[in-house]
Amino acid sequence: MQLLLGLLWLLVPGSAALEPISLSIAIGAASVLTGYLSYPSFYCGFVECCPGEADRPNTTALKEDLDNKLFGQHLAKDVILKAVTGFRNNPNPKKPLALSLHGWGGTGKNFVSQFIAKSIHKAGQKSKFVHLFIATLHFPHDHQITLYKDQLQTWIRGNVSACARSVFIFDEMDKLHPGLIDAIKPFLDYYEQIDGVSYRRAIFIFLSNAGADLINKVALDFWRSGKDRKQIQLKDLEPVLSVAVFNNKNSGLWHSSLIDRNLIDYFVPFLPLEYKHLKMCIRAEIESGGKKINEAIVDEVAKEMTFFPKDEKIYSVKGCKLVLQKLLFYWERL
Repeated sequence: MQLLLGLLWLLVPGSAALEPISLSIAIGAASVLTGYLSYPSFYCGFVECCPGEADRPNTTALKEDLDNKLFGQHLAKDVILKAVTGFRNNPNPKKPLALSLHGWGGTGKNFVSQFIAKSIHKAGQKSKFVHLFIATLHFPHDHQITLYKDQLQTWIRGNVSACARSVFIFDEMDKLHPGLIDAIKPFLDYYEQIDGVSYRRAIFIFLSNAGADLINKVALDFWRSGKDRKQIQLKDLEPVLSVAVFNNKNSGLWHSSLIDRNLIDYFVPFLPLEYKHLKMCIRAEIESGGKKINEAIVDEVAKEMTFFPKDEKIYSVKGCKLVLQKLLFYWERL
């Protein structure tokens, strides 16, 4: 209050000879300004704030993103929406939410992590409360694993202390040194507090290609038996997926205590994308670029992609990852 009065005193012309009525106005203005700045909604209109108890996730936006920007992933859509909504609406969660997303590149794992982050923090991955770790960038050297463990624990502890609803995303888990991720095990466990800090409202998301071959095999078996891929249920994949990842030395979760102690809430499989899903990705890219959809070009771009198995050519090898690069060649024709 004294600081505000001092500033007002300097800004008002002729302040040296301020009359009593002018002084009263200045004091009133300072009081009003102080009141506004101390009101959270006013302050947070200018500075990003950590969501409070009264703040709810934007589940409408999350559902719209999953429905309109994620293709061919009925399992992921259902699990993610229910998991995130249920977790954020729980007033007293017993542990942080831990999601492990698995599948080939280009199937939508990174998209989904962005959607989740945006549903919790308006700025999404640009938020200071959302933290992205890329294995090959942040943890490149195996011989420094002890240092990385210390740094990782310090980073998570400090950021959850600043915002209980922090979101941590670990990309390229299949390239992470086995054992490194176990450094965060205490933060994912059922502890009420650790050194005075509660981690129960944080979200941890792991992205990995590990287990993709298993997911692809299940999808292909369904296709070869004449079944619709939408008949694939989570129970067909999740149990075998967790075991496969646990026993895979290249998963980043090899013999991890996170799996052994059942600290990962959901193993979310991302199915390989068929030709029709690839065309959906192409149309979405065209529309996002403000262009009118040309079905002839959509077909041309889709046919340039590589498919597997060699004989049937059912699934896109790179998912939708190369769609934009391929589409740019045709951009002037749109």
